[in-house]
Amino acid sequence: MKLINKILKEKTDNLLLQFFRYIFVGGTAFVIDFGLLYVFTTYLGIYYLISAVLSFLISVLVNYVMSTKWVFNQDKINNKLVEFNLFILISTIGLVFTEIILYLLTDMCGIYYMISKIIASILVLFWNFSARRVMYYGKKL
Repeated sequence: MKLINKILKEKTDNLLLQFFRYIFVGGTAFVIDFGLLYVFTTYLGIYYLISAVLSFLISVLVNYVMSTKWVFNQDKINNKLVEFNLFILISTIGLVFTEIILYLLTDMCGIYYMISKIIASILVLFWNFSARRVMYYGKKL
């Protein structure tokens, strides 16, 4: 029970535990992002690169709330406006990476946009986690 409590409830600076939590939070945000990308593109007929931005905006808000409440120890940053703006900046850089990867894989290589999204998400996950860990702790991996 103590281990479950440590994994799920307690604040932590432990890299592996934070990464585990981040994968869970990122997975939740990914499901939202991936699902909305598909709905916006397939059912609403929005161009996939625009859909990717729209789905990103929604999923990043979910990611922000879950990350700041559960993954990282937010006591390190007292100014929540600064914290949010840094989070958005890191996420926006991740979005730029995503858009470039989507374009290269889909338009240039002919890969189905949903497969391209999976590949882009895996690559950008490491950028986002690393940058957020540095932001909250000033620590590198």
